[in-house]
Formats: sequence, C-alpha cells, structure tokens
Amino acid sequence: MEAFLYERLKDKKIKCNLCKHRCVIGNGKRGICCVRENTDGVLNTLVYGKLIAAHIDPIEKKPLFHFLPASLSYSIATVGCNFKCLFCQNSDISQMPANHNGLIAGDHFTPEDVVSSALKGKCKSISYTYTEPTIFFEFAWDTAISAKKKGLKNIFVTNGYMTKEALVMIHPYLDAANVDLKSYNEDYYKKYCGAKLENIKDTIREMKSLGIWIEVTTLIIPGLNDSIGELEKLAEFLVESIGPETPWHISRFHPTYKLLDRSSTPLDTLISARETGLKCGLKYVYTGNVPGESGESTYCFNCGKILIERLGFFVNKNVIKDSKCPYCGIYIDGVW
Repeated sequence: MEAFLYERLKDKKIKCNLCKHRCVIGNGKRGICCVRENTDGVLNTLVYGKLIAAHIDPIEKKPLFHFLPASLSYSIATVGCNFKCLFCQNSDISQMPANHNGLIAGDHFTPEDVVSSALKGKCKSISYTYTEPTIFFEFAWDTAISAKKKGLKNIFVTNGYMTKEALVMIHPYLDAANVDLKSYNEDYYKKYCGAKLENIKDTIREMKSLGIWIEVTTLIIPGLNDSIGELEKLAEFLVESIGPETPWHISRFHPTYKLLDRSSTPLDTLISARETGLKCGLKYVYTGNVPGESGESTYCFNCGKILIERLGFFVNKNVIKDSKCPYCGIYIDGVW
C-alpha cells in the first residue's frame, strides 16, 4: 500500500516525512524503520494490516493512570521501529525486520476487524503500542477513524518521534498518548536509542497544544539516566512545558536485549526519583514495574488521601467522583 507523508526527489529517491528521521530513501531501499520501502519512486508501507500482536490489556498497562482507569484497551502492533534502543523490551518484534533480513511477519487484519474485536472484548479504547505506532501510521489512521465512529478512544504509546505533519493529521482521532521520555541527555539518546532528545520534547509540547491527554514514562537505568540532577531537569521540563498535571511514570529497568551489563533498578532509586518529581512540582508521580509499592496508587495532591488504589495493572479502589477528590473537593486532572 502506498504510504502517507512523503515527497519524491530526483533519481527515484524519496524523502519520508512521517517521523523526524526524515529518511531519504533510494530506489529499492527501506527507511530506518525497515517497514517503509521505495519502489520506483513510490513509498510503500509493508505492514498495513499485518499485526504481530493483538491483545486485550488493562489500560493501566500502557501505562495510563488518569485516562479511563480500570477499563480495557484493545492493543495492537506491527513489526518494526524507528528507534534502535539497546534496552528494548519488545526487540523480538520491534527489531524483527532489522535483525532478520527484512522479515515482515504478522496476521492480516482490517481496521474493521480491530474495531469489532475491541467492541466484542468490551474495550473502551484501542491502543497502538508494543512497537512504535508511527511506523504503522496508515493502518493506525484508518483504524482510529473507524474506532471513533463506534465511540472508542484511541491511544498512542509512543517514543514521540513523529513529525508535526503526522501529529496534526492523526490528532482529531487521537485522545491520549503515553510518551517515552527516555532521558534528559542528548548523548544518551544518540548512543542508546539512535535519536535526538529535542525532537521528543517538541512532540510533547505539540501534543499538549493539540489537546491530547499526555502521560510520560521514563525507564530508569542504573548509571545511565538515574542522576538526581538529570531527573530534576526532566521533571522541571514537564512542569514548565506541559504542566504540573502531567502524570510521570518512573519505571524499573531489567536487563534485556543488548543491555545486559546493567543491574535492575534498585527500589530506593525509584523512590528517590518519585520524590524528586513531586519536589519539582508534579502532582502525580508513579513508580512502575514494582507491584505492591505505594507509588503505583493515585493520591490527592492537596490533602494526601488515597484516591485510586492499584496493585500492578489492576485497580482495587477508585473514589474519584465528578473529577474531584471526595475528601477535599479539589479537581483531579484526567479523563475519568
């Protein structure tokens, strides 16, 4: 299928304008994502409707804690990614084409198949997740339009590297996003992800300006992005650029893929990072991948009472009513 958002250049080359790599692709070649291919000067997507994953998840798994809590989200992905993260937890599918001579695996679905399955599974939303949704943008676009017509919400779980053109195009149908802000260090992004920090910051700001509900996740890797100074800068960016109401998820790292020389994140590091975020002015800071810790529940930022009690990805109690704390009456940010 012909891809969206590209321009033709000389000698049958094309420039892809879907993500901020803006790859210039020669005839017969693919972009960094390995799933968009130039065929005689026409850019084609190789993953339209080829889903490598389709599951029903609690929305808390995205993670989204302030968007339809305790609901189910039909979650889909294709192979491929526009990042090369050395610590990718889904590298078997995200890097499949890159690591297996261009292999594109997956089962065929139509947008209507996805919407029908979501409704049958009593889901309130569709999440484009597991790999980077930008790289299967055409299928996400068609599915999101169909989903919207049926009253379903649409969610991107993303690295934030889509272009402004792509974001403007999808935003009428995109209700929420969890954006990975992996570090607040340009060298880290270059060395461990193959990307540029400033581009993600721009996307986060643009999403906010378009009215998309945003939550942010940072995977804390020991010795790489866990310094208090860096975490303070990251939290301050969120407060100043998109607001103190932005939920920040601080997630525990476990050794995986090509980053096996680091230990799992100590619990004390996560607790300290959460305290840093709160001290910098964020209202809602959560610890992830550590079930049973108090940092996974939602507290009123004003009176300190527990509002949503969670264990892992499941909600045990939710006392928020009419978007307000029942104890002190203050507004609690989110889509409830």
